Amino acid sequence: MTSPASTSTAPDRNLALELVRVTEAAAIAGGRWVGAGDKNRADGAAVDAMRSFMDTVRMDGTVVIGEGEKDEAPMLFNGESVGDGNGPEVDVAVDPIDGTRLTALGYNNALAVFAVAEKGSMYDPSAVFYMEKMVVGPEAAEYVDLRLPVEQNVKLVAKALDKPLSQVTVCVLERTRHEPLVEEIRAAGARVKFIMDGDVAGAIAAARGAGVDMLLGTGGTPEGIIAACAIKATGGMLQGRLAPTDDAEKQKALDAGHDLDRVLTTDDLVTSDNCYFAATGITDGDLVRGVRYQHHRIVTESIVMRSTSGTVRMVAAEHRPEKWGRWLDQ
Repeated sequence: MTSPASTSTAPDRNLALELVRVTEAAAIAGGRWVGAGDKNRADGAAVDAMRSFMDTVRMDGTVVIGEGEKDEAPMLFNGESVGDGNGPEVDVAVDPIDGTRLTALGYNNALAVFAVAEKGSMYDPSAVFYMEKMVVGPEAAEYVDLRLPVEQNVKLVAKALDKPLSQVTVCVLERTRHEPLVEEIRAAGARVKFIMDGDVAGAIAAARGAGVDMLLGTGGTPEGIIAACAIKATGGMLQGRLAPTDDAEKQKALDAGHDLDRVLTTDDLVTSDNCYFAATGITDGDLVRGVRYQHHRIVTESIVMRSTSGTVRMVAAEHRPEKWGRWLDQ
C-alpha cells in the first residue's frame, strides 16, 4: 500500500524546511517590534513577511485557519490561496504571531507558527473562536477526559506520571474567566503556571512535558487546531469543546451542525496523519529562544514537527541582516 507521504498529492518530508523559512521570516519581521507597544504593527510586519515567503513554497495551499478576524488585525484570511500553486493540495493554518500582546510588551512565549496538513483534514469551527481545552503528554493521554471533574483529571495525570499531586503543574491562560478553574486545580493539590497569551506554546509544552504536565482552560479555537498538528507528532493528546461567547455565535455553530457538547480529539481537529508544524521564536519561551538581532547576523531558533515520522527537529539559523533590509526597515 502506498503511504500518504509518498503520493504526489500529499505533502512530503521536503516541506518541513520550507515551512521553517516562512516562520523565520515572520519572526524576523515581527520581532523588530518586540517591546514597542504596538501589537498591530508587529502583526502587520509578520503577516507581510509570512505571506511573501509562503508564496514561494511548493504547495497548493488554502488557509483554513487564519487569525485576522478574531484579533481585528492584518489577516491571512480563511480561503486565501497560498503557495506557488504547484505541489500538494493542502490545508494551511497560520498565526504570524501567536502572542501579539506578548510581542508588544516584550514578554516570553511569542511565536510565529505555520501548520500544514492534507487537503480537507483540518476541522472547520464555523467562526466559533474559542474552545475549552485540555492537553497532556503521551503518558496520560489514555487516562483523562475533558468531561470529568478537574480534580479527577489532575489526579489521573499524577497517577500516569507517577508523581505526587503537589508536583503536577497545570498551564492556564491568565484570564478572569479562569479564576474558578484555578481554584479547582489548587484545591486538588496541584500547581498552576500562568501564561499571559500564546497557548499554542503552552499546549505544546504540556504535550512534551516541557515544564508543565497539562494545559487546561478556554482559549482560541484556531490555536487549538494549530497545536493539534504539533501534538500529532509528539504522541500527546488534545481534547477540546467549542465554547461560543454569545448567543449569535452559538446559533451560528448550531446552524453549521456542530454538537456543542461533543468533545473533540486531536484526530478530530486534524484527521490526517501526514501533517507538519513549524514555529520560530519571536521572544524567548519554553519551546525556543527568541530572535537575536546582532551587528553582523540575525539568529533564530525554530522547532519543526512531522506527524508521519514522529520527528521533532530544532533548527538554529543565522541570517545576514543586509539580506533582510525590506523587513527590517518597516
